[in-house]
Amino acid sequence: MTRITQAMILAAGRGERMRPLTDTCPKPMVPVAGKPIIDYAIESLRALGVETIVANTHHLAQIITPHLDAMGVAAIYEPALLDTGGGIKNALAHLDRDAPLMVLSGDSILPDVDTLPDLADAWDANTMDILLLLQPLETMTLTPGIGDYDLTDGLPRRAPDKSGAYMWTSARILNPRIFDSAPDGPFSFRDLMDAAQTKGRLAARVHKGVWHHLTTPADIAAVERGR
Repeated sequence: MTRITQAMILAAGRGERMRPLTDTCPKPMVPVAGKPIIDYAIESLRALGVETIVANTHHLAQIITPHLDAMGVAAIYEPALLDTGGGIKNALAHLDRDAPLMVLSGDSILPDVDTLPDLADAWDANTMDILLLLQPLETMTLTPGIGDYDLTDGLPRRAPDKSGAYMWTSARILNPRIFDSAPDGPFSFRDLMDAAQTKGRLAARVHKGVWHHLTTPADIAAVERGR
């Protein structure tokens, strides 16, 4: 297994579809089964042996930052949102550009203990720029899914019309050097995924365990009922 020593949790978003809960609470701090959503990601990363964890913040940063500090996670504040790509590039100043980086979403839960070790085990720096964790739609029984990707000869291919058989969990491992030529400021991580796909350096690990994709208060209620 590749040893992953650094990780980032995406935690800056407004969480519009989670309103009204996010009017007064950052989405990653919304509790699920009595614990902030982001804590599930932090605990999974610590169990993997990750030493350095950072998280970007924006919406209600004054609430989430003290919690991150207490959990040993470095908070990186974005005065203006930098989107899914710009936020990671901005955080690289606090990370090692020459070591693989695991990135998780601060608003979803991957509770199975072997999920992140399996993802790390699949990483191959010689053949991959980005490794995605994909969830088969057929396994998503508690929260709805969207068909982001299909697999062709084992490689992920984005389905622009969302008709694919797999949803991207937002979990990934990447080579930070893919950001060397990326623009400053806001941009979508999807641009880098598409570039890696074109080069044949976008890979995927299929996850058939549990993944809770938390978008609305109804999703949280469904997960809590189904636990």
